[in-house]
Amino acid sequence: MNDIWWQTKGEGNCHLVLLHGWGLNAQVWDCITPELSTHFTLHLVDLPGFGRSQNTGAMSLDAMAQQVLARAPEKALWLGWSLGGLVASQVALTHPERVQALVTVASSPCFRAEGDWPGIKPDVLSGFQQQLRDDFQRTVERFLALQTMGTESARQDARKLKSAVLSLPMPSEAVLDGGLEILKTVDLREPLAALSLPFLRLYGRLDGLVPRKIVPLLDAAWPGSQSYIFARAAHAPFISHPEEFCQVLLNLKQNVA
Repeated sequence: MNDIWWQTKGEGNCHLVLLHGWGLNAQVWDCITPELSTHFTLHLVDLPGFGRSQNTGAMSLDAMAQQVLARAPEKALWLGWSLGGLVASQVALTHPERVQALVTVASSPCFRAEGDWPGIKPDVLSGFQQQLRDDFQRTVERFLALQTMGTESARQDARKLKSAVLSLPMPSEAVLDGGLEILKTVDLREPLAALSLPFLRLYGRLDGLVPRKIVPLLDAAWPGSQSYIFARAAHAPFISHPEEFCQVLLNLKQNVA
C-alpha cells in the first residue's frame, strides 16, 4: 500500500515531478505552480511522512525514492529541492529510464562538511536532531529561518515557508529525525559522476546550508552536468525569485524536449 499524497495538475505535454525539502510539503511550490502548470503537467508530492502523506516513521533514502517512484509517470523531469534533491537523484541513479532530466535545487550530494568539502558541520546536524527532541516546533522554525537568511525578502520568504508548514499536520519527530539522518550520512558524489542524462543544478549565492563553494567543485567532478546560480537568492530561490526560476525551467524544457 502506497499512502503518499500526490496531486497532478496542468496541461503541458512534459511531466514535471516536484519534491520538497526537509520539514515541509508540496505547498512550498504554490508561488510557481500557476506559471508552470501552463507549460508542464505537474506532479506535486508530499514525501513519505510529510504533509498529507501517511506517517511512515524514519525511512532510508532508497525507500523514500522507491515509494515516490511507484506513483510517478513513466517518464518525467524530476526536480528536488534540498532533501528532495537527494530523493530525485536517487531515482535518477536507480531508474534513469524514468528520468527525462534531473534538476536539483539548493541541494548537495553530500550535505555534511568533511575535509575540503564545504557543507553543514556534522555537529550542527546532530545538534538539530537533539533540539528536535527538546523543542520540536522551535527547531523546525529555526531551520526555516536559516533557509532565507541574507536575501532582501528574507522575512517575507520565511513567512511563506512557515505558512506551508503550519497549514498541514506537522511530520512526526521520527520522520524529521530520519530526514536529518539522510542529510547527515548520504554521499552521492561518486555515483552521480556517472550519470549520463541531462542534469541541471540550481543554487542560491547566499545559501547558508549549501555553500556556493560546492558549485565549481561539482562543475569539475561532473562535467556532464550544468549549474546555475541565482545571484540574490538563498536556500529557496523559487520563493524569492519565482519568475527567474520558472524561466530557467522553461529553458531546460526546450533543450530536452
